[in-house]
Amino acid sequence: MTTQHAFVAQEYGARAPDYVTSTVHSAGGDLDQVEAIVRGLSAARVLDLGCGGGHVSYRAAPYVAEVVACDITPAMLEAVAAAAAERGLSNITVRQAAAEALPFPPASFDAVLCRFSAHHWQDLEAGLREARRVLKPGGRGVLIDTVAPADRVLDSHLQAIELLRDASHVRNYSTAELVSALSRAGFAVESLTMRRLRMEFPVWTARTRTPAPHAEAIRSLQDRAPAVVREYFAVGPDGSFDLDSAALVAVAG
Repeated sequence: MTTQHAFVAQEYGARAPDYVTSTVHSAGGDLDQVEAIVRGLSAARVLDLGCGGGHVSYRAAPYVAEVVACDITPAMLEAVAAAAAERGLSNITVRQAAAEALPFPPASFDAVLCRFSAHHWQDLEAGLREARRVLKPGGRGVLIDTVAPADRVLDSHLQAIELLRDASHVRNYSTAELVSALSRAGFAVESLTMRRLRMEFPVWTARTRTPAPHAEAIRSLQDRAPAVVREYFAVGPDGSFDLDSAALVAVAG
């Protein structure tokens, strides 16, 4: 693995159980949307790319033939395999790999689902090209991630607090950047659904085991931020804030 890949795997190894039980990750309208997309695809083979705590896999598995939960972090995959067994989801298998170098033949999957992972990838464009390569022509790709505002002031604030919170953070992209990257990778975007997520500051920082000095630095940035930033992110007295997420549904050309 490259340095960034190894660093991400190292950072998330100890956090794996927290992501399996995370309320933010285990529920939401985006998961309902994923379920609606895969419902009826009883013969499909699905890739959960950057599976994290496995919540996309758990939602998809009852409706499809097979789900391959793929992540760069071995401990995360162990946690997903254990949770799948506990839930009786025997059609979920796990595979370790980076998004940029998937160990699957071309056209191996009927759908590729990716949720809250792309902002950790070392190379977004390479990861999307790999997703397209392993997807059958006409197959469905779903990319869900937290996204940055187009405004540069807002964008800079978000990237700064995300990096202070999690040293493995690479970048939150704007919706325009994601749409363009998907197009260059060979996808045609069918729909874009925006949602707002409330990040409860104590939970948000505990999940990534953010060091206390970094959490204090985030609060300092929030306190000193201009009004436009505090208003956009709806920053509360305890540092809790709103974060944009986007669900992009695309078809492989």
